[in-house]
Amino acid sequence: MVDISQIKEHAEVIGADGVHVGTVDHVQNGRIKLTKKDAPDGRHRFISTGLVADIEGGKVRLSANGDVAVTFEETE
Repeated sequence: MVDISQIKEHAEVIGADGVHVGTVDHVQNGRIKLTKKDAPDGRHRFISTGLVADIEGGKVRLSANGDVAVTFEETE
C-alpha cells in the first residue's frame, strides 16, 4: 500500500506509461488536487488517491496510463 502522506506539493503526476498527467497542488479528502496550469480550461482537477501505484523520485505514478487517468479526473 502506498503512503499517501508522501505526496508533496508540486510533485509531477504521471501515468503508468510515464505520460505527464498534472502537477500536485495538494491532497484533500482522499483526492489529489492538480494545479490549474495543466488544465485546458484553467480549472482544478482531482484524481482519486486510489489510482496511486507508487511514489518514486518525487513523482506520483498512477496505476492507469495517462490517457486513461484523465478520464477519471473530476473538476470543481
